[in-house]
Amino acid sequence: MASASCVLSEERLLCSICLDVFTDPVSIQCGHNFCSTCINTYWDSRDTCQCPVCKREFSTRPELQVNTFISELADEFKKLVQVKASTPGPQLPVVDVLCDICSEIKEKAVKSCLTCLTSFCESHLEPHRRVARLKGHTLLEPVKNLDDRMCKTHNKMTELYCLKEEAFICVLCLKADHKGHNAVPLEEQYEKVAATKDEAQANIHKLIQTRIEKIAEVEKVLDVSQVDSEKEKQATVQVFTELIQSIQASQAEVVEAIEQRHSAIKQKGEEFLKELRREVTELKSRSSQLEHLSQSEDHYHFLQSFQTLSKPPHKSCPDTDLGPDLSFQATQGHLTRLKQRVDEIMEEIPEIRMKRMREHAVDLSLDPDTAFYSLVISEDGKQVTHEDNIEKDEVTDNPERFDTYCRVLAKEGFTTGKFYFEVQVKGKIRWLVGVVRESVERKNAARSSIVNGFWIFRLDEGKYQTSAESKPKILKEELQRLGVFVDYNKGEVSFYNVDSKSRIGCITGCRFTEKLYPFFCPQPNDNGTNSAPLIITPVPQTH
Repeated sequence: MASASCVLSEERLLCSICLDVFTDPVSIQCGHNFCSTCINTYWDSRDTCQCPVCKREFSTRPELQVNTFISELADEFKKLVQVKASTPGPQLPVVDVLCDICSEIKEKAVKSCLTCLTSFCESHLEPHRRVARLKGHTLLEPVKNLDDRMCKTHNKMTELYCLKEEAFICVLCLKADHKGHNAVPLEEQYEKVAATKDEAQANIHKLIQTRIEKIAEVEKVLDVSQVDSEKEKQATVQVFTELIQSIQASQAEVVEAIEQRHSAIKQKGEEFLKELRREVTELKSRSSQLEHLSQSEDHYHFLQSFQTLSKPPHKSCPDTDLGPDLSFQATQGHLTRLKQRVDEIMEEIPEIRMKRMREHAVDLSLDPDTAFYSLVISEDGKQVTHEDNIEKDEVTDNPERFDTYCRVLAKEGFTTGKFYFEVQVKGKIRWLVGVVRESVERKNAARSSIVNGFWIFRLDEGKYQTSAESKPKILKEELQRLGVFVDYNKGEVSFYNVDSKSRIGCITGCRFTEKLYPFFCPQPNDNGTNSAPLIITPVPQTH
């Protein structure tokens, strides 16, 4: 067999599942090797048999073949590791440690003395083998940086281990910085810790196995998610295809109904025209006869004919109502309501709703002129924090500044349409975010109520409110970014968990009559427990 240095490379002998040296290695049909237990456990946790490396799937569970060559190499490697592990002292390459005594050509050190803090070659080590007082020194395999083992305070060897501070100390440290501490010799601590190696190794292997099982579980979830996603896409495409076909059929029906309506109106109109033209012709004839009669000198004939010609048969004008006056408007109204309903259904899908709200995103910056005196605004105007060490007289007062509570407004205001912004609230336990009317009270302790012009979302240690009047509710999901969507014309303010895309609060029936300003209140930092900033975050662009 080739030498261990050439063949026994640890990377070649690691199972890709447990990441440890092979135990009972087996091969599968694609040529990859695994521990027998690892591959069986991996397959037991899945619905299909798949190679963890190349992802090749097998219709039936492959028959595992023992790989004797890999098995022999793994056993040889483990023996080599055991031999190295049994060698006392640090396993650093000797070639890296040179004799500290050699003056010209440095020889390789064969031993390092912890008492002398010196590394010796074979010839310079001779006194330690011969002189009685030197034989008691502690020798070990050559190591570098022996000075690191010296106490930096007392310049003595660190021969003790402080159990309280978990630090290497010398005997003088026990009388100074570590006075009264429980300290033991390094050898004793080594034996104590070494005795726990097997337990630690077992725990690590247990953690590895747990992670392997979790990997298999996550992979299974991802596989199921992929299948479910494909099914959902196919079902969605099918529904939309049928919906499009239905809409196209409905369009054809509506067009046909409009054409039939027009055809009926046209036919009725043409009948009206025919009748009216006939009556006009008849009336013109009477008019002509009357004109001719007026020239007659036969009094008898004139009187006899005039009564007949001057009074045509009494007949009302034909009805010109050709159809419903609002037929077009009615049809358009029905179709508009249909479109609105489709839009409402589409917005019930969180991703679609979030995408459409983000189309109304606005770029905001905080207005320092409105900030409470103890609030600190970042240079870019996107972050606000509360500081305890700011005095009120350090800030110039002005009519726009809040002089009670930790409040600040954005520079931008809105009087119509829709707008949306997002605020990072991660790490905070108390805060308020929303919108306020321009005339909101700045100089008195006005409650953040709807009556006072505050439309806000308040969080206080896991409980939230959408107004000062509402009852606090427990927030059942983690909230790191808050989305605020305002429909000024509709009179509605909605609050969203950006990460889960769920709506967690809504204020409806509002009647906005003034300019609205985004509002932020980080609340006091409470000795650092609420020190995280409120951050206006960029809204991802939608396409």
